[in-house]
Amino acid sequence: MLEIIEELAALRARVAEWKRLGLRVGFVPTMGNLHAGHFSLVRLARRHADRVVVSVFVNPTQFGPNEDYARYPRTPVEDAAGLDGAGCDALWMPSVETMYPFGAEQAVRIRVPGITDVLDGAHRPGHFDGVATVVARLFNQVQPDVAAFGRKDYQQLAVIRFLVRDLAMPIELLAGETMREPDGLAMSSRNQYLDAGERAIAPELHRTLQAMRDAVDAGTGVQRAEADAAARLRSAGFDVDYAALRRADLSGVGDERATPGAYVALVAARLGRTRLIDNLAFDID
Repeated sequence: MLEIIEELAALRARVAEWKRLGLRVGFVPTMGNLHAGHFSLVRLARRHADRVVVSVFVNPTQFGPNEDYARYPRTPVEDAAGLDGAGCDALWMPSVETMYPFGAEQAVRIRVPGITDVLDGAHRPGHFDGVATVVARLFNQVQPDVAAFGRKDYQQLAVIRFLVRDLAMPIELLAGETMREPDGLAMSSRNQYLDAGERAIAPELHRTLQAMRDAVDAGTGVQRAEADAAARLRSAGFDVDYAALRRADLSGVGDERATPGAYVALVAARLGRTRLIDNLAFDID
């Protein structure tokens, strides 16, 4: 049965008890409003651990001043029910005061250099500082042996990998595949912001990623493939932040045709008030 924990001392006592028994602890950090993609991460963590903790915390430090922190969907009752069914052992629900005892503005912050300055980092200044800061705090609170993150947030996963390696955290990171709706739209808590017309357009994100992959695989130049993808999204009704092709480590590709190797196509765009992101990893032989 799922245990809901709201006090840090109680969380640490429970985890310490598990570790005294020699049990391996898995962890899935979330901002709640959970869907099938989150539950797949719980199952992934379960395959690598004896006990699984999921956190639900809407982190204020990763939202910009004009972003959707106040209206971000919060559904704790539904989240707990879903986690119980997915095999989670403990739901960690810290308050803002627990996470940031001196207040969010006075919090010690962590910045991962380089990788946070491009793509989403360029369009959402400070976002990945907030992500790195809260994930480091959650890792310190939960003390997991393994932690699962989704590949849908490709750049975020890269940031966390850098953080764990650079700070020598004894945590194994697991990457879960992106869960999609039948029409290809990546599952996201923000999808519910879309009205019916926007929801019908949204799968074009995934189709555009596939078109980028096919174009560069066929020999189209990188800049041309990116420009065509952005134009395709705009014609569908999106306000485009970026449509980019990168190597798997998020380094640049250059202007010419892609050489054999591992790549990822990434897009971020808005439909109305809703900002959506997606990516597609692929190889060129």
